[in-house]
Amino acid sequence: MNKKTSAFLALALGLTTVFGATAGTGHAQEAVQAQKYLVVFKDAAKLPAGYTQAIEKAGGKVNRSIDKLGAVEVISDNPDFLTAIKGSSLVQDAGVQHTIYPEQAVDKEMFTGSAFGSGHDLYEQYQWDIKQVTGNGAAWDLPGGTGASDKDIVVAIVDTGIDYTHPDIQANFAYGKSFVPGISDPMDEDGHGTHVAGSIAGNGRVLGIGPNLKVAAYRVFGPTGGAATADIANALMTAGDDNVDVVNMSLGGYDWFQDPNFATKDIAADVRLFNRAIQYAIQKGVTVVGSSGNANLDLSSPGQISKEDGNNGATHRSPSSQTMIRVAANGYELNRTYYSNYGVGKIDVTAPGGDYGTAWLATRDTSLRNPNLRCLSSVPGGYAWYMGTSMASPKTAALAGLIIAQHGKDVLSPSQVKHIIQSSATDIGKNGYDGESGFGLINAVEALN
Repeated sequence: MNKKTSAFLALALGLTTVFGATAGTGHAQEAVQAQKYLVVFKDAAKLPAGYTQAIEKAGGKVNRSIDKLGAVEVISDNPDFLTAIKGSSLVQDAGVQHTIYPEQAVDKEMFTGSAFGSGHDLYEQYQWDIKQVTGNGAAWDLPGGTGASDKDIVVAIVDTGIDYTHPDIQANFAYGKSFVPGISDPMDEDGHGTHVAGSIAGNGRVLGIGPNLKVAAYRVFGPTGGAATADIANALMTAGDDNVDVVNMSLGGYDWFQDPNFATKDIAADVRLFNRAIQYAIQKGVTVVGSSGNANLDLSSPGQISKEDGNNGATHRSPSSQTMIRVAANGYELNRTYYSNYGVGKIDVTAPGGDYGTAWLATRDTSLRNPNLRCLSSVPGGYAWYMGTSMASPKTAALAGLIIAQHGKDVLSPSQVKHIIQSSATDIGKNGYDGESGFGLINAVEALN
């Protein structure tokens, strides 16, 4: 593989494994490897009668049930488990469970300026990205423009958690839940989720797109590493049941179909569960927003992505459901950032994600980098510069929250919210829809007028 995408593919294909061993008298025996699998049944709304017996007959044990999505997580040390369970008439897809990772920032650096300030000083000086979306704050003077409503408008952040003690966030923190095995606290131990939260609802030295929106932590990532698809699916399902208004997912991976280590049919189970979870939330009235990824890939050419790495098959971005809002990243100068994924039919809109400026982009001369064109927001213990599609997605999720605040909670459908965001976007780049910016740069003033 070339270096361009091999790291991203490797992340998407991580496995959760449990090793056990037995020892015979005087002979070392090979370790027995137990795998975690996803089994997705034909009924998308509930688990079928007899599913436990079918799993056990195939040599597996149900580790967790995701009943409302018609799926279970299974542990088995039977090397023929997949073949056996796929023979059941109850099963639609089954495969080894994969791992999803937070969409790591392309660059991040702690803010080293004064630890003290008054009012919204960091917004005034540095947050070009928030100004770009809100028309220099003009949107906040429109009905719903700050996110204020007679009922709290809640944006669920499926991420690393939120530092709910941060002075710029604590007043807008609604609640938190953890879906990380063995961890009950939704506190952010990474920084990613808190940066996202500040972009949505910061109200202090930094400001978010909606300074009166509420944010809820749906923590799926521990201090390090990724999360199983089942954990994220459970978080999405729970967010739908909790009647949140918007979900932001600045996370993702890449599924390589025809990877020699995974049969295409095995990967299908993971993709199907993710799509079922997204659709479940949308059917519950939740607008789901996600980042497009930071690999500078044309997502409309899955075969070409694999071919560039010398492989057959097709590499797909996950999640990438057409029913969610998929967000690319632009810079201060309205250019597609050098890292943002793109692709006709794969991008809905673009939002500020930050870069170093087009002067640097043209030459890659490090002396021409403008570090202030990254995105500044809150992190545990202070503030930091990040850039990535992870920074673009929450601004779009926040705009969805403002639209809902203006029209009323539970009034608009997710498809209506998506339409307003798309139709009010500012056309940049090529005329009309294009694969780099979708329908254009999100525009809170136009969306709320």
